[in-house]
Amino acid sequence: MLVTGTSSGLGASVAIQAAQAGYLVYATMRNLEKRNGLEGAAEAAGVPLRLLELDVADTASVNAAVDRIMAKEGRIDVLVANAGISFARSTEQASEDDISKVLDINFMGVVRCVKAVLPHMRQARFGHVIAISSGGGLVGQPFNEIYCASKFALEGYIEGLASYVGPAFGLHFTAVEPGGISSQFAASALKQIEETGGIRDDAYKPIMMKYLGSREGRTDGIFQTPDEVAEVVIDCMTSDDPPIRTRTSEWSERFSTLKTQADPDGKRLQKQVIGDMLGDLS
Repeated sequence: MLVTGTSSGLGASVAIQAAQAGYLVYATMRNLEKRNGLEGAAEAAGVPLRLLELDVADTASVNAAVDRIMAKEGRIDVLVANAGISFARSTEQASEDDISKVLDINFMGVVRCVKAVLPHMRQARFGHVIAISSGGGLVGQPFNEIYCASKFALEGYIEGLASYVGPAFGLHFTAVEPGGISSQFAASALKQIEETGGIRDDAYKPIMMKYLGSREGRTDGIFQTPDEVAEVVIDCMTSDDPPIRTRTSEWSERFSTLKTQADPDGKRLQKQVIGDMLGDLS
């Protein structure tokens, strides 16, 4: 299996838990100089990992990594597309370069990886693509409209693949939708605000302060550890009938219930779309 964005946080947890479950794991990251944390965690867990450079923003890097795995192993059964970046900034404040970067990494980064592995999975008629989405892929949130847009796009992408590639070739596609993750990814949102000019003293500042304050000291289950979210990913990987979408906590279920209560796992909608547009794919 191939996991992206494993230098820390959820990606590292998924890689280690998958190895503990018996998977042969290629843990990838953009910069292998950041490998020490993952290597130390894997050694402490007593599991082997194969580390590989892969930059989801670079098509050549993605293709080279996939080609290397295929040359060595001859198959990729699971792709966990985890690499992503956070972004909290109003549309008026966001630069076009910032917006392009978020969309490129969070959406196009997944597309690049899927394009690279999909021919091999399709020919094998076996494989599972798991994309780490977000509750922000279901519900728009303050100052996160750009981030949410990237995750909404990802949700549509996974749904679209599941509507024909999945049933026609025996593959599975799943979007995993955490709420908040208490890791470096969460902290990077504040770092990103500072790196893009800090909190602006403008009309949005009072709202931004309310937003940031609403996330401090929460004890209602909004934040999970990377290991807790990784457990849901592993459950999806090992399921004989994995969902098309799944939340990772009671909080994320409650937060998105108005969007998901009629079809929590996406299977009803998949059946409807196939029936309306393709008929029988068996």
